[in-house]
Amino acid sequence: MKLRSLILAASLAVGATAANASGFINVLTGGTSGVYYPLGVSLTQIYGKVLPDAKMSVQATKASAENLNLLQAGKGEIAFTLGDTLSEAWKGNADVGFKAPLNKLRTVAAIYPNYIHFLASADSGIKSLADLKGKRVSVGAPKSGTELNSRDILKAVGMSYQDFAKTEYLGYSESVELMKNRQLDATLLSSGLGVAAVRDLATALKIVVIPIPADVVAKIGDAAYQSGTIPANTYNGQTTDVNTVLVPNYLITHEGVPADTVYKMTKSMAENLDAMATAHAAAKAIKKEKLAVGSPVPLHPGAEKYYREAGLLK
Repeated sequence: MKLRSLILAASLAVGATAANASGFINVLTGGTSGVYYPLGVSLTQIYGKVLPDAKMSVQATKASAENLNLLQAGKGEIAFTLGDTLSEAWKGNADVGFKAPLNKLRTVAAIYPNYIHFLASADSGIKSLADLKGKRVSVGAPKSGTELNSRDILKAVGMSYQDFAKTEYLGYSESVELMKNRQLDATLLSSGLGVAAVRDLATALKIVVIPIPADVVAKIGDAAYQSGTIPANTYNGQTTDVNTVLVPNYLITHEGVPADTVYKMTKSMAENLDAMATAHAAAKAIKKEKLAVGSPVPLHPGAEKYYREAGLLK
């Protein structure tokens, strides 16, 4: 009887843990002026229909690196992240903000690509990456995915932050405001096409989208970085196509979230991609057939179950 009671108590404890984990769905995003945040709001609306008893919340964060550390600590159920940051988190790169490998992370989906927007004010005279020398540049929030992008791109062209007259570690909104006030010459934003922060900046002053040639992308030497193009007229005054870097984004969870919960979340998202595209145009690039492709981190069993059922994974 005593053994049976202990087994029953243990089972109840495990069940309570699972119930607690699925009772709250906190979506970790990024700054409110980026793409992650509106898509996070859209996800809570989608998830709410299949998890009606769960309490949904959206948390604005410093994005990729912070999101992954929060997931590892169990302080969120699903998060947006850049692929290069995810790879460094899985390996445990202390220079990027991961003191040890984040081995509790699990992949839910590959989503849209980020486009690197390296922007300069037209009156700064900056037309190429080499012209950034001696200028005032914002490289992204400290140890964010954007800041990691900045470091990697600059290293590929033989530059570092020491080449700048001034280096600022700021998020999208703060960088844009300083650019408007002529307190910065350039900034890097890593986001989906049509991001509000860049549209805002391009409306307020004349900008230059600095090209990042394919040979520079190749020198970065990371499979997460791909060559791409920001199409002409994506932003006010940007009248030609601009070569740049693409970095895939992912939705990530952790191993403590119940498989049934992640299954429902994955299935509902895959069947409502049009709702995400309505929340932000960047989500138009999310393709159902590619949701299970390419992550450096293993799939969560709940996501894997859906992908196998849907014929998206063999």
